[in-house]
Amino acid sequence: MKKRVFALLTAGALLLSGCGANNSAAQSGSDTKGNDLRELTVVLDWYPNALHTFLYQAQEAGYFAEEGLTVNIQSPAGTNDALSMVAAGKADIGLYYQQDVIQARVEQDVPVKSVAAVVQAPLNIVLSLKEKDITEPADLVGKTVGYAGTELSEALIHSIMKSSGADPSDVTMIDVGFDLMSSMTTGNVDATIGCLVNHEVPQMEKEGFEVNYFFPDDFGVPQYYEGVFVANDKVIEEEPEVIAAFLRACQKGFEDFKNKPDETLQVLLDNQDEANFALDPDVEKKSTETLLPLMETDTASFLSQSEECWQENIDWMYDEGLISEKPDVSEVMANIDF
Repeated sequence: MKKRVFALLTAGALLLSGCGANNSAAQSGSDTKGNDLRELTVVLDWYPNALHTFLYQAQEAGYFAEEGLTVNIQSPAGTNDALSMVAAGKADIGLYYQQDVIQARVEQDVPVKSVAAVVQAPLNIVLSLKEKDITEPADLVGKTVGYAGTELSEALIHSIMKSSGADPSDVTMIDVGFDLMSSMTTGNVDATIGCLVNHEVPQMEKEGFEVNYFFPDDFGVPQYYEGVFVANDKVIEEEPEVIAAFLRACQKGFEDFKNKPDETLQVLLDNQDEANFALDPDVEKKSTETLLPLMETDTASFLSQSEECWQENIDWMYDEGLISEKPDVSEVMANIDF
């Protein structure tokens, strides 16, 4: 699965017009009764996988149409598409990452805000083979950690080591690109940061590897959302009812996902991108079992987000030097009543 790339958007990215997307705000269709439908383009964070099941179920079950929408779900062609295309008005909704939204807003004034949180807790983990006996930050002293060369991964390791009373410089960070799993299994690194608990863990276990992992937010990093829906400022201001309709349909799709996980997962499998990212049904089933309790919890409903969570992450990012100033929460998060 794609690892988070913490890159700033360039002016060229904001003018992105490829990837087959049109300016859907000007487009409409109609349902079987002839009623006009508002067309939305939704750009995913990565190729279709278990995390996106609720979207495909909402489409398959007609929940979007019930809300007056026709939705084009699109995989990204580039790392930042979900953010850059929404910012440029080439897509209406994007699924992206909380910290990236904060950094893009602060450092380049990218006109996007989060309108809903898709996963209420992190999926990103520090992962290692069980034989390495790494179960907490202190075990990383003198070890090598592979990562995808991102500022965020560096900050996460720095933060967890510091909070554990260890010296962050006692860990050697090695940029392995996107070869996170193979860098572990071949012994090039002792552990990695950037693998996801719902994807790499079941995949490695199916391949016969025993693993250990821990979450950064158990060791000083604030809890954060692993994936948020973003929209641009103009749509939020002028068409909040369209966003609300989209979120209501997503909620219905998620209810089906919770109540009929096997059936709805099949809908996802039927919509997978086999040419670019073929899915293993066993891995996706395990992923579903991991995701469902994290997408909605006892204290946070699906798609809910809190100002407190955003403020904690703003404060942490500033302290770690990931942003040059602290934005107001209202600059990165919008409250949509749905």
